[in-house]
Amino acid sequence: MSSQIRNAGIIGIGSFAPPRILTNSDLEKIVDTTNEWIVTRTGIHERHIVDPGVAASDLGFEAAMRALDSSGVPAEKIDLVICATVTGDMIFPSTSCLIQDRIGAVNAGAFDLQAGCSGWVYALSTASQYVKSGVYDHVLVVGVDILTSITDWTDRSTCVLFGDGSGAAVVGPVGDCDGVLATHLGSNGAGAELLKIEAGGSKLRTSEDTVKNRQHYIKMEGREVYKFAVKIMGEASIQALERCGLTPEDVDLFVPHQANIRIIDAAAHRLKLPPEKVFINGDKYGNTSAGSIPIALDEAYRAGRIKPGDVIVTVGFGAGLTYAAAVIKWTMPQL
Repeated sequence: MSSQIRNAGIIGIGSFAPPRILTNSDLEKIVDTTNEWIVTRTGIHERHIVDPGVAASDLGFEAAMRALDSSGVPAEKIDLVICATVTGDMIFPSTSCLIQDRIGAVNAGAFDLQAGCSGWVYALSTASQYVKSGVYDHVLVVGVDILTSITDWTDRSTCVLFGDGSGAAVVGPVGDCDGVLATHLGSNGAGAELLKIEAGGSKLRTSEDTVKNRQHYIKMEGREVYKFAVKIMGEASIQALERCGLTPEDVDLFVPHQANIRIIDAAAHRLKLPPEKVFINGDKYGNTSAGSIPIALDEAYRAGRIKPGDVIVTVGFGAGLTYAAAVIKWTMPQL
């Protein structure tokens, strides 16, 4: 543990998605939709889904172990585990505690963080502050969601969107002018009703009626959420860039939340980024919520799309409504 102000960055990264794949053709057999409709409106061709009995901590564990291996930091050197999720194994204890135990991070504190699909960037921002301030040396940041566990498979407007997956990163000290250069976090609680699960909390408690009325599944006002996302993705990215004195011209790769190809295209247009500077993998995974951005970052890194010194912008939006962007100067060596 250090007491000096220093830079913090990603020193290890990993991801995991369950092997079972649900294609658009499969969905055509269970809901009134078509492959053409899904692809045209979302860009999604398939998504990974868990088998019954697989929990968020299971996916989070796999991603965490890959991130630890990538970083070279042993589990006992992790000081804190932060898990971003809205689909934890249980209401309590926290999923972070379950992951902390399984990976053997015996010296780590642990807590969950909920900010919907923005959650992993919120957690990355939180972790970087702990490391920058010298409170902790190594923080494990996990983003995991099993959205298929809260998907209404009779609602064709939402069930085509979601998949399951997890990504993780080890955040630690890095060199001057490197690492997480800036973050921008925001919320608009006035839009809380636009994306929610109505029942199961203290306001509307679980009952026979809430189950019968399917109030334990995701409800979304798609058009309004889309309008919010198109506006905020570009704006939040620019805000984060301005905080560290950069502009969109300085960006080497844009790694957005993989919710919808049209939203990503609109954000890239707002930032005036050419296609080769935009990373997209939502066609293979769908929207994995808090897992989305770290899965994409890991894939981009392992595909050679990110090299040391590159300026990366990540941005997401989610239930709350929340939004979050981060500017990262990459430090990990090329594979």
